[in-house]
Amino acid sequence: MADSMDIDDSLYSRQRYVLGDSAMQQMAQSNVFLSGMGALGVEIAKNIVLAGVKAVTLHDCKRCEVWDLGTNFFIREEDVHSQKKRVEAVHSRVAELNPYVQVSVSTDVLDESTDLSFLKRYQCVVLTETKLSLQKRINNFCHSQQPPIKFIGCDVFGICSRVFCDFGDAFEVLDPTGEEPKELFIQNISQGNPGVVTCMDSRIHGLQTGQSVCFKEINGMIELNGTTHQVTVLSPYSFAIGDTSSFQPYAHGGIFRLVKTSKTFNFEMMEQQLSDPRLLTPDFSKPEVPLQLHTIMLALDAFLEQHARLPNIGCLQDAEVLLKFTEEISRTLKIKVCINQELVKCVSRCARGCLSPLAAAVGGIASQEVLKALTGKFSPLHQWFYLDAVEVVQPLQSLPAEEFAPRGDRYDALRACIGESLCLTLHKFRVFMVGCGAIGCEMLKNLALLGVGLSRCSGEICITDPDLIEKSNLNRQFLFRPHHIRKPKSTTAAAATLEINPEMNIDAHLNKVCPDTEDIYCDAFFSRLNLVVTALDNVEARRYVDSRSVSNQKALLDSGTMGTKGHTEIIVPYLTESYNSHRDPPEEEIPFCTLKSFPAVIEHTIQWARDKSMMGGESMDGAFQAIKLLSRRPTHWDHCLTLARLKFDKYFKRKALQLLHSFPLDTRLKDGSLFWQSPKRPPSPIEFDLNDPLHFSFVVSAARLFSEIYNIQYSEEKLSYEAVSSVLAEVEVPEYRPAEKHIETDETIKKPDQLKMTVSSEEEREAIIQLQEAINSNFVTPERLRMTALSFEKDDDSNGHMDFVASASALRAHMYAIEAADRLQTKRIAGKIIPAIATSTAAVAGLVSLELMKVAGGYGFELFKNCFFNLAIPVMVLTETAQVKRTQIR
Repeated sequence: MADSMDIDDSLYSRQRYVLGDSAMQQMAQSNVFLSGMGALGVEIAKNIVLAGVKAVTLHDCKRCEVWDLGTNFFIREEDVHSQKKRVEAVHSRVAELNPYVQVSVSTDVLDESTDLSFLKRYQCVVLTETKLSLQKRINNFCHSQQPPIKFIGCDVFGICSRVFCDFGDAFEVLDPTGEEPKELFIQNISQGNPGVVTCMDSRIHGLQTGQSVCFKEINGMIELNGTTHQVTVLSPYSFAIGDTSSFQPYAHGGIFRLVKTSKTFNFEMMEQQLSDPRLLTPDFSKPEVPLQLHTIMLALDAFLEQHARLPNIGCLQDAEVLLKFTEEISRTLKIKVCINQELVKCVSRCARGCLSPLAAAVGGIASQEVLKALTGKFSPLHQWFYLDAVEVVQPLQSLPAEEFAPRGDRYDALRACIGESLCLTLHKFRVFMVGCGAIGCEMLKNLALLGVGLSRCSGEICITDPDLIEKSNLNRQFLFRPHHIRKPKSTTAAAATLEINPEMNIDAHLNKVCPDTEDIYCDAFFSRLNLVVTALDNVEARRYVDSRSVSNQKALLDSGTMGTKGHTEIIVPYLTESYNSHRDPPEEEIPFCTLKSFPAVIEHTIQWARDKSMMGGESMDGAFQAIKLLSRRPTHWDHCLTLARLKFDKYFKRKALQLLHSFPLDTRLKDGSLFWQSPKRPPSPIEFDLNDPLHFSFVVSAARLFSEIYNIQYSEEKLSYEAVSSVLAEVEVPEYRPAEKHIETDETIKKPDQLKMTVSSEEEREAIIQLQEAINSNFVTPERLRMTALSFEKDDDSNGHMDFVASASALRAHMYAIEAADRLQTKRIAGKIIPAIATSTAAVAGLVSLELMKVAGGYGFELFKNCFFNLAIPVMVLTETAQVKRTQIR
C-alpha cells in the first residue's frame, strides 16, 4: 500500500514540502515511458528521476552525433566517436541520479505499425521528437484506456516550443494550488442574513467567492464550530456566510480556515484540440503569439511529414513552403489567426537548431506536468503551452546565411539559431556566479552547452560557494552524487561541468561574497567581468552582490524559486532597475511577549522551542553571566537528566500556574473585555508523566543538549526507559510558589538585551557566594569551564536537536490548547526550510540563460524579459523589465 511506504527524508526533505507525502508515495508506484533523448527528452528524464518516480523507460533510436554535445548534457565525446546509441549513452548517467528509480532503455522502432499494447503498463507516456501523426495515434490509444494513460507531447524546434497534455475525460485534482490554507482569527460575526465575518486586526483573508471555510474555537455563536460554509467576499477583510440570525450572539474568539476542494478537469484528445486549442498565454505584451506559434508549429509538422526533414538553415525556398503550410493550416482552425510572416521566416531559419536554455525551461514545465499526471497534485496544463525565444534572434535577422551554417562542432545547433559571431562572444564571456546550489548546477549545465567562458577564447567562469554537499542536495543539485557528500559544492560542480564541456575555463572558490572578501572580489576583479549571476537563497547576500555589480557597471542575472514558484530578473546598468530598487515587505516578527507568554498558533510554539534549543548559546560576556552558567553546570549524565526534568516543570507547569496567578481566568481589561480572549489562550499546567512518550522525549533530548553543551559523555544504555526512570525517581521537584512579578503584555516591546540588563545588589551578592563556593570546592578546572556553543542543525537526526524542538513545541501547544504540528511541519518551520523541487529550478535557470544571450548580444532594453511563474496553477508571466529611474540635474 502507498501509505505504508517509507520516504527517505534525508534525500527528499525539500521536495516533500512541495508535493506532500501522499503525492510522493503515488509517484513511487508510477511508471513513465519517455521517448526521445534529445535536448528536451534528457531534461525531462533528469527532472522526473530526481523527483522519484518508480520506473522510467527511456526510448530512442538515434545514434550520438557531434551536434548532440551542445544539446544533451549526458552525451560525451567518446559516445560520439564510438557512435553509441543516444539512449545507451545517457542511460547510466540518468540512472545514477536517484538509486530509488529503475531506469530501463528501449531502442525498438516506434511507428505507425507498432503494436501499442506495451504502453498499458505505464501510467504516463511522454513523447518528444515524435512526428505529429504518431503523436495523435499514441494519444488516441492512451485516451481510450481505462483508466486513461496520461499523455504529454512536447517539442522544441529552434526558437519555439510547445507542450500538450491529455489526462483523460475526468481527471480529478485533489489539491489545485498546493497552497497551505491559512488560519485567521475572527474579530466579529454578525447575527443576520447573511452573517458577516470580520477578520481580526484588518488581516486580509485572501478568499474568493464560492470557496468554503470551516470554523473552530468560537465563543458565543458556538453553532458555527466544526461547520463549513461557502463564502461571499465583501471586502479584503470580511465575507458573508449565510443566515446566522437564529444563532446565539457572537461573544469573542474563533478561527476560520479555507477548506480545500477537489476539481475535475476534462481533456480532449490532440485530434480535437488541433483545430480549437485551449492555450495558456505567458506574455501578455504579445497575446496573439501562442495561436500563431500553434499554427506555425503544425506547419512544421506538415513540412516534416512531407519532406522527412525540417526546413534548411536560412533557405528562403523552405521558408516560403512553410508559409504556405501555415496559411493552409490557419484555414482549418476554428479561431481566426493573423499570420505573422516575419515570425514564420524566423522559425523556419532556426527550426533545425536548438537553444538548450529553451529546452531546459520547457523541460522543467513538462516534467511538472508528468508529476501532476501521476499524483493529481496541482492544476494541470489545460491543454497547450507555447514558449518562444524570438527576442534572442530578432536582432540577428539581417546577418548573412553563412553566419548560421554548420561547422561540424558541438555548437552547430546553437549556431543555427544565433550565428557564429554571437557564439564567439559567448565563448569569450567572463562570468562570475555566486552560489552552486540547485540553480547554480542548472546554470553551469546551460553555460556548458552554450560554450560560455572557453579557455581557447580567454573566457572564464568564476564560481564561489562556501557550502559543503549534503545528502538533501542530491534531490535537486543534479551535478552531485552520493560520493560527493561533505565535499565543497563549487569545486565539485566545476569538475562535473567540465565533463559536459571540457573546453571551459572554470575557477572555483569557497568564499562568501560579503564585505569581508572585498579584497578578493575587488573593483579590479569586477572590471574583468562581462556578467554576474546570483544563484542564492539569501536575500541580503543578493542585495550585496547587486550593489557591487551596479557600482562596477556589470549586468546581473538574478533568479530564485520557492516550491513550484520561480522568478527571474535581469539587471543591466543604465537600462533597468537594480535589485535594490525594490524591497520585499519585511518578514513579520513574532512579538516577544507572544513568544514568551501568549502563543496563539503553532508557529509561535515552534519558534519558542527552537530558541530554547539554543539555551547554551547565552553570551558569556560579563562576569555575572559566566558565574550564573558556572554555578549550574552539570558534571555527569544523571545531573543532565535532573536539569531536564526541572526544565519540564518550569516550562510546562510553573509557567502556566504563574500566568493564571497573574491573570486569573476572569481577569478583565480596562474596557471590560476579558483578558483571556482570542488570540490569547489561557494555559493549562501539565503534570509530568514519564509514561507519556512526549514527556520522555523532551527530558531525554533536553538532557542530551545539556551534555553536548557541557561536554559530558554518556552511553546509549543511559537513554533507555528503565535507566531514565531510575534517575528521575530520585529527583526532588520544588513545590511551586507564585511570585509577584511583571509579565509583559505589550506587543511592541522587544526582547531585552541580556548584557544591558541591570543586575540587582541581591543578585550580585548571590553570584559572589556562588563563585566563592565554586573556588572553595576545587570545582573550577580548565576542563570544567569548557563549554560548547550549539548551532541548531535540522538535518542531522542523530544530534537530538529536532527531537527537542518537536517535543517542546508539542508540549507547549498542548499547554495552550493549540493544534500540534507533525515532525515534518515542525522541521520546516523551525529550520526555515525553503520548499524546493528540480522542475522549477530547471525552468528558472533556462529562462535566465536566455537572457544571458541577450546580454552577450548587447541587446536593447525592449528585448529583455523578467519572469514570474507558478508551475502548480500553472501560470507564467513574462514582462518587460522596469526602466531605470532617471533624474535630470542641472
